[in-house]
Amino acid sequence: MPGLEEIIQYLTHVDPAIVYLAIFAVAFIENIFPPFPSDVLAVFAGSLVALGKGNAVLACVLGTAGSTLGFLAMYYIGWQFGDKILEKGKVPFIPVELVEKVERWFRKYGYWVIAANRFMAGTRAVVSFFAGLSEMNVLKTAILSAVSSALWYSILIYAGFMLGDNWREIGGYLQTYSLVITIIITVVILLFLVRQIVKKRKAG
Repeated sequence: MPGLEEIIQYLTHVDPAIVYLAIFAVAFIENIFPPFPSDVLAVFAGSLVALGKGNAVLACVLGTAGSTLGFLAMYYIGWQFGDKILEKGKVPFIPVELVEKVERWFRKYGYWVIAANRFMAGTRAVVSFFAGLSEMNVLKTAILSAVSSALWYSILIYAGFMLGDNWREIGGYLQTYSLVITIIITVVILLFLVRQIVKKRKAG
């Protein structure tokens, strides 16, 4: 299977329409099978704009559309099958009580999480799944997801535009950003789990 660099090299020599199609497809897939290099592809699209070979607005629109539709696809899975997957004991290491608490928390703060979703590396599929499981308002969810995606892709495409031929330099920064965000989210989840365990023992 070709690596990211081979894909980029191929897209450099094809019709820009294929690049736009790739942006849409990868943005969609990333929400279902993370991680996927949609961020790097968006930066590459920005560099093409700087070289006069692309359209920034179209790239942003297609990235936003793909990301939002992918988010809604996982939302649908969570809405239709979330209870069967998580609340019926099919995942032994996730207690039903914990799932119920996460659902209550998500109903209270979920829209804020959805609004920040595109900036939260490594958790996008989880957020959309729990949005569906918690039966968040689908219209509000779609709008917030689209706004989050539009802001994120605008930043990436602008970065690629400013860097031009040097667009690859941002790859390291994106990796560092993803690592930091993943660590922060992991720590928050662990603290939440520890708190729940302590509360349960005190109650017992």
